[in-house]
Amino acid sequence: MRDRLKLPLKYDDWKFGYYYTRPVRDFPTLLLTEGELFAMLVAEKAVQQYRGTAFEKPLLTAFKKMAAALPETVSLSLRDLDQTVSFRTSAEPIVNVEIFDTLAQATAQREQLRMAYRKPGGAKPEERVIDPYHLANVNGEWFLFAHDHMRNDLRTFVPSRIKSLARTGRKFERPQNFSVEQTLSGSFGVHSAEGHYEVVIRFDGEVADYVREKRWHPSQKLRALAKGGVELKLKLSSLREIERWVLSWAGHAVVVQPPELVERVRGAAERMLKSAKSGKM
Repeated sequence: MRDRLKLPLKYDDWKFGYYYTRPVRDFPTLLLTEGELFAMLVAEKAVQQYRGTAFEKPLLTAFKKMAAALPETVSLSLRDLDQTVSFRTSAEPIVNVEIFDTLAQATAQREQLRMAYRKPGGAKPEERVIDPYHLANVNGEWFLFAHDHMRNDLRTFVPSRIKSLARTGRKFERPQNFSVEQTLSGSFGVHSAEGHYEVVIRFDGEVADYVREKRWHPSQKLRALAKGGVELKLKLSSLREIERWVLSWAGHAVVVQPPELVERVRGAAERMLKSAKSGKM
């Protein structure tokens, strides 16, 4: 206590025990280095991306408890943090807090759910009975991995598309071999298990540095090209998300293979050009 917590302790030879040499107002129960404290405060700033979800309140409560356990004097100025670190997202997912809270609880407690879910482009919601296995935040978006009883298979759902949700009163056992890491191992986002593709994309020198500066996928391999360009190789199990990603580079990326992706990108570009000319969707 004296050496690690820096408390004013002294040994009394007559009473065979220790005592405080001066009043102690705060008892530091949590020891953090300056680097650890800064990391914790950065994490607190990151909590802002969970605004409106079931995680917001418990996360903020946890940070307040940790802050209360810290010694009163620290070498890092907390008031400077707002001017030092910030987090910003270009598009925040719109989530119904009540539905998300039910999802989180049911996933943790392994409770079966009945929901009305609207698929992308669907006119009306469909009723589904699901066993929620896992909630994952992938690139800032929330996704639910669940066993769909109607399809009798693992499916991925977007919480914001759930229109209503209710517990069935039944429990389920999550399969021991379920792993979200394994499920997404060949994915460029959340879509997977559609095939095996060797993807090769070439970027010109104008955007090559942006490509080099990030790890887009665990399988990626980079090769320098002439005039400052770069070639990106990936091993994926789905082409859905990589197609949209290639198009987002606005002509600075060229797909070399596979042929399926070449055709998908060409078709999407032609539709975009046609829509731009006609002014209609």
